[in-house]
Amino acid sequence: MLRTLIIDDEQHIRQSLSYLLEKVCPDVKLVGEADGIASGIKAIREKLPELVLLDIKMDDGTGFDLLNHFDSIDFKVIFITAYEKYAVEAFGFSAVDYLLKPVNPEKLAEAVKRAQQQVQQSFNLQLNTLKENLKKEDRKERKIILRNQENIFLLDIGAIIHCESDGSYTSFDTTDGEKILVSNQLKEYDDLLAESVFFRAHRSHLVNLKHIRRFEKQEGGSLILTNNIKVPVSSARRERLLELFDELASG
Repeated sequence: MLRTLIIDDEQHIRQSLSYLLEKVCPDVKLVGEADGIASGIKAIREKLPELVLLDIKMDDGTGFDLLNHFDSIDFKVIFITAYEKYAVEAFGFSAVDYLLKPVNPEKLAEAVKRAQQQVQQSFNLQLNTLKENLKKEDRKERKIILRNQENIFLLDIGAIIHCESDGSYTSFDTTDGEKILVSNQLKEYDDLLAESVFFRAHRSHLVNLKHIRRFEKQEGGSLILTNNIKVPVSSARRERLLELFDELASG
């Protein structure tokens, strides 16, 4: 059983999470609740949870303030948030689990399952990356974490040349010649990277505009990237691509 603690300053949220955990997470044992930073720190030290469902903004501080009180974090964390869009995107870049209020039962169950499978060292890296990403409103300056069964990769956004759909997987080509395959669909990365100089040239291809070497107009159109990969451009996206070229040229 996964020993779990809820920390949130809203009583109805704590009650809702407790109810949902009982209904959809049979492998979870709720060991306590807390309503703020001070009470949360005390509860963690007394209850020794393996998983903490942690609100980000509370009356006496933030979830990050709470985590900063621990020299080492030996428990998993799922953040509970109503944060604005740019901050939520930072969670996605950092591969840190979060749940938006009101909490969806299915998403809670999925997040708890991922937490059970997560290696603690992996979470600490993701948390540190999240803290850095939250300081950077410019998406192009953020780092992104990619995970597969063998490795955890921490990449600068600019180091990604191209992403390609491979069924329910996505393959990444990077500036150091590495190819990284992760078990997430391309749409997830399109949502994350669309405003970070990336362009969905084709339903199966997402490209970094800064790594385009040239656009070949024949045969419907293709992009040649800096690593010499040739990417098709769909007819539906060709006009928008040409508009982006004009914007980059004028900028």
